[in-house]
Amino acid sequence: MISQQIQTAAYLFAGILFILSLGGLSSQESAKKGVFYGMIGMIIAIVSTVLGEGVDGYIYIIVAIAIASVIGIIVARKVEMTSMPQLVAILHSFVGLAAVLVGFGSYLDPHTQEITGSEHTIHLIEIFIGVFIGAVTFTGSIIAWGKLDGKIPSKPLAYKGRHIVNIVLVLIAIYMGVLFAGAEGTEGMLYLYVMTGIASFIGVMLVMAIGGADMPVVVSMLNSYSGWAAAAAGFMLGNDLLIITGALVGSSGAILSIIMCEAMNRSFLSVIFGGFGDVPVGDAKKPEGEVTSTDHEEVAEMLAEAKSVLIVPGYGMAVAKAQYPVHDLVKSLQKEGKKVTFGIHPVAGRLPGHMNVLLAEANVSYDIVLEMEEVNDEMAETDIVLVIGANDIVNPGALEDEASPIYGMPIIEVWNAEKVIVMKRSMAVGYAGVQNPLFYKENTDMLYGDAKDSVDKINSFLRK
Repeated sequence: MISQQIQTAAYLFAGILFILSLGGLSSQESAKKGVFYGMIGMIIAIVSTVLGEGVDGYIYIIVAIAIASVIGIIVARKVEMTSMPQLVAILHSFVGLAAVLVGFGSYLDPHTQEITGSEHTIHLIEIFIGVFIGAVTFTGSIIAWGKLDGKIPSKPLAYKGRHIVNIVLVLIAIYMGVLFAGAEGTEGMLYLYVMTGIASFIGVMLVMAIGGADMPVVVSMLNSYSGWAAAAAGFMLGNDLLIITGALVGSSGAILSIIMCEAMNRSFLSVIFGGFGDVPVGDAKKPEGEVTSTDHEEVAEMLAEAKSVLIVPGYGMAVAKAQYPVHDLVKSLQKEGKKVTFGIHPVAGRLPGHMNVLLAEANVSYDIVLEMEEVNDEMAETDIVLVIGANDIVNPGALEDEASPIYGMPIIEVWNAEKVIVMKRSMAVGYAGVQNPLFYKENTDMLYGDAKDSVDKINSFLRK
């Protein structure tokens, strides 16, 4: 057992490590160090909490943590990088469910019933808000997981009047809160149950109304919700470190969501209220022109003649695990003195930073991985662009077609380069479910097939 003073000092040190962790995760070069800080901070937080004063049955808690840790390690080792967004979404749901259960437990705790006056009212408000946020996070994250995993259609389930329905449900939840705060003993449990059901339904409604192309922002926003749910649990348990950690996660997730909304020209408030991903009124324009295809040998010849090459990766590269042959391609082109860079869209893949992680996994140098704005400025001077498994993030309809679901979203304007090669298995639409006029442009050729197999074949021709 450790004293209250030592536990407080440990919490302070862990909080500092969590802040350093977030700072480290702000760049690719320091990301590993940031993860290390976070791991050490979490170990200190868990140990100081479990061994703190007033904790009974800590042996059982340690056994439970050990079992859960083993399960976590097994799951994490089995999950492919392509399924990482789904894993993150479902883990968010666990945080939400934990907040709900902590709220129920805190309300039923005999100590809660012994509190009187304003302190009792404030504690009940903490419980009510914590359970509400947790329930929204729980069901919203499950829907996000289903959409990312393909078990739920990515098309937004939007209908007229849903905002009014949500507002009415929130008002009913507030009324339940008033009744809950005025109930004696544990009689308010019924009101808490009713509110939990309402909040769970709101979570479903909010995320179902969001389109597939906007899911990366949804995952980021749910990350923020899970942080606030954890902070609320910290208030209910009187745990300062949980409050700090939840606030860090909640605020950083919200800031990331704001940045991503700006990158997609979307309203941050529409994300919160489930208006994100609304389908515009009208029919989308039909692509004009003809689709032309090429083969691996021709692409290799184009790359051999080019002086500057830009590679734009997307979710298809992750599915094919093509990042490793892509790394070999980059090395081969650089040996020939060619300028090779990567253009990363803020929402490429299905998770913020998805492409950056994949490229880092293949040991691609950080200094050639550029952001969307940087590559767009130099696109006119680029000889050839290789689009590997990307679709919506290079769709000209985002700029030209007001009826497109992705209209207004800034994209990587690859068609401004001299030549564009799009690697795809077929002409299938992207996650947003819209046709891509890029495929029909005169300076664009399609290279059909598995991305990894295609890059391997190009590499073999370049070696000859």
